[in-house]
Amino acid sequence: MSDGKVKLIECPRDAMQGIHEFIPTKHKIAYAQSLLACGFDTIDVGSFVSAKTIPQLKDTAAVLKGLDMSQTSSKLLVIVGNGRGAELACEHEKVSCVGFPFSISETFLRRNINSSIEDSLKRLSTIKDHCIKNNKELVLYISMGFGNPYQEPWDVNIVIGWCYKLVKLFDAKIISLSDTIGSSTPKSISYLFSNLIPELPDVELGAHLHTTPTSWHEKVDAAAKSGCVRFDGAIKGYGGCPMAADRLTGNMPTEHLIEYFNALPSGSGIEKGPFQKSMEMALEVFPG
Repeated sequence: MSDGKVKLIECPRDAMQGIHEFIPTKHKIAYAQSLLACGFDTIDVGSFVSAKTIPQLKDTAAVLKGLDMSQTSSKLLVIVGNGRGAELACEHEKVSCVGFPFSISETFLRRNINSSIEDSLKRLSTIKDHCIKNNKELVLYISMGFGNPYQEPWDVNIVIGWCYKLVKLFDAKIISLSDTIGSSTPKSISYLFSNLIPELPDVELGAHLHTTPTSWHEKVDAAAKSGCVRFDGAIKGYGGCPMAADRLTGNMPTEHLIEYFNALPSGSGIEKGPFQKSMEMALEVFPG
C-alpha cells in the first residue's frame, strides 16, 4: 500500500537502547527535536517497556513531554512489549504509532520481551485494542525476519506465512521485516518483498535492515527494486538489539539511505541542512 514515495523512519530509540551510560533526558529531547526538522516520515523515539530490561529508555514519557510537534509533519513511534506498555503509550497525544516486536523465533521472544509466540499473539490482541480505542497506528515488526541463529526452523515461506497470519488476525496495515542479526542477503530480501508486496496490497511493508559498511547498498537496492518504500535507519548506523546476540552488525546508516534515494528521481524527502545538524549532534549524543 504505497504511492511510491519513500518513507524514511529514523530510529534514535534503536540507536540508544543498548548504550550502558545513561544519556541525559535533555540531550535526548534536543536530539529528537533536531530530527523532527529533517522531514522523516516517522521518528522511533522511545519505548514503554520494563526499565530493568531497557534502562536507557526509562525516560521516554519525559522525552515525549519535552518535544515540540508544532513545526513538523513527522510522526512519533514508540515500542511496547505488552498491553500495559500500549496503555502508557496511548496516554500521549504526541504518539501516532505504537510498535510491537513480534518474532517468529520463540527463543528471541523470550530473550527480548519474556514471551512465547502464543503469549505474544494474546498481547498483540490487547495492544491492537488500545490502538483502535486511541486512534493510533499499529506497526508490527517481524524480528528474525531474515534468518534465525537459534537453530529453529526458518525459511522465507515461514516469514510469508506469518505475514499473512498477522494480517488475517489483526488487520495489520504496517509490517516491517527486521533483520535483527544482519543475516539478510540481496536474494532473501528480493524474494520476500517481491512475493509479499503484490500479495498484500493493503499492507505497507517495511525494511528494518542491519548491515556492515560494505553491504548496505546491495541490501537497500534489493529492497527498493522489489517495491519496498518504507525503510528504517539510524544515523551513523548506531545501535542494534541488545537482546539478540553479543556481536552485532549495525543499524542501516540513515545517511546511506538518503544517499541512495537522492540519486533517484523521487528523492529522499530529507532536508539537507537540518539533517547535517542532526548528524553533528549525534556525534555529541552518542559515546565513542
